[in-house]
Amino acid sequence: MNRREFLKSATVVSSAAATGVAAPAVWSSASAQSARQETLLLVSESGPNNLDIHGVGTNRPGYEVAWNCYDRLMSYGTKTMPDGTQSYDRDKLVPELAEEWDLKPDSVTFKLRKDATFHDGSPVTAQDVKWSFDRAVSVGGFPTVQMKAGSLEKPEQFVAVDDHTFRVDFIRPDRLTMPDLAVIVPSVFNSRLVQSKATEQDKWGLEYTKQNTAGGGAYKVTKWQSGTEVLFERNDSWKCGPMPALKRVVWRMVPSAGNRRALIERGDADISFDLPAKDFVELDKEGKVKVISNPISNGIQYIGMNVTKPPFDKLEVRQAVAYALPYQKIMDAVLFGLAKPLYGAKSNTVSEPVWPQAHAYDTDIAKAKELMAKAGYADGFETTLSFDLGSAAINEPLCTLVQESLGQIGIKVTLNKIPGANWRGELIKKEMPLISNFFSGWLDYPEYFFFWCYHGQNTLFNTMSYKNPAMDKLIDGARAAAAAADWPTYNKDVDGFIDIAFADVPRVPLYQPYLSVAMQKPITGYQYWFHRQLDYRTLKKG
Repeated sequence: MNRREFLKSATVVSSAAATGVAAPAVWSSASAQSARQETLLLVSESGPNNLDIHGVGTNRPGYEVAWNCYDRLMSYGTKTMPDGTQSYDRDKLVPELAEEWDLKPDSVTFKLRKDATFHDGSPVTAQDVKWSFDRAVSVGGFPTVQMKAGSLEKPEQFVAVDDHTFRVDFIRPDRLTMPDLAVIVPSVFNSRLVQSKATEQDKWGLEYTKQNTAGGGAYKVTKWQSGTEVLFERNDSWKCGPMPALKRVVWRMVPSAGNRRALIERGDADISFDLPAKDFVELDKEGKVKVISNPISNGIQYIGMNVTKPPFDKLEVRQAVAYALPYQKIMDAVLFGLAKPLYGAKSNTVSEPVWPQAHAYDTDIAKAKELMAKAGYADGFETTLSFDLGSAAINEPLCTLVQESLGQIGIKVTLNKIPGANWRGELIKKEMPLISNFFSGWLDYPEYFFFWCYHGQNTLFNTMSYKNPAMDKLIDGARAAAAAADWPTYNKDVDGFIDIAFADVPRVPLYQPYLSVAMQKPITGYQYWFHRQLDYRTLKKG
């Protein structure tokens, strides 16, 4: 990264209209320092591949765009963690677009702010909310299943009572319904704008919103160069929370971890994600910048095996892989302690309904070889281990260690490095036999994680294409028991589906990662969020 080139981006602001993307204007030298004080400079390994959370294959950086550029009816409150850092509070819902709500056993009714507007100045109405929710449950893929996770499944459930009153009718009791309304997918779109861009082949306007924001959130995208940078400007008409301190955010994609570290160390960047764990540990020790690390709630890094692809359709092969993985080497050489181990438990039979938790597999090459022989693969086989190059700082050294370890039991592994912008699309195909991947459940409940990752409905995040009717029955049972506050049944069902996951081992949990971020010391207001992306609205520069 050329320093002059990077700093030039710090002085860029846009004169674009609210919903468009236009060429930038450059601040004069007289105002450059003032602009820098009002601008957040963020660097990361990869960026968004789609600006629309409802888009096909939208990656995690795309979630950051949606979170900051669109409003939701509700959000989550804030809590202070034991180490003094700030985190979202999964148990506290707070107003955003809705000023208040009335929760009843069969429905919830929201009263919308009457002064809320979209970026183009048009008023936000209950009709916009209904159209947005109808869109979410209808476009298919991730958005539709995310809504379904909270029993939000049919357009008929969503009612615009009048311009500022919106109702959700429940189709079943579900403790996940209300928290699911506060995640990113039920964002509110400017329905008139998007409909004006829709076509007969694209009735939800997904092509337009892939490249343009159409919301009313605290920020708006004014420029996007895929793979290079995203520019945001504050929406000075935002009414759904305290006015953010930052006027603009410059988000640059810097593939080299070494360059990202250099930029944060020199003070040329304000915040940096996606550094190798070793860099975070060293930066924290040196004390020049502030490093904050939080365990990622309901999340695991894992090795996944596609159970529809021989030889991973054989249980003994999957168990052999589980015994061959170099768990401690990964913890020591890749993570430098910045993670919670999820291996080496006394038994694979669990007794506590919590997730994530450790399984009983540990590195045992002799046992792995025995299982390979039992499966009929004493001489091994060849396969491909795929990983997201957008998270190469962790994935590349991790997969190299896995490649070496599996080689000891005769599995010849070729590494398949997939660009970050393409990773989600490759996951959707479910053709990769062996992967290194990370997943965290937005709602911090075991049954929510397993609904996404192990249920036979076979969502995108069931990357193993795993199906087991006994597993499905326990997941569905835990959801029903939680809704009825039947905690003995709930605990039994959760214990049961974790037991099956460890016995069938379609994926092998490695560790629960920490989300680490390095920032300049004068920056305040950072908060850990379930989506693992930045919320610009609370950040301030000293």
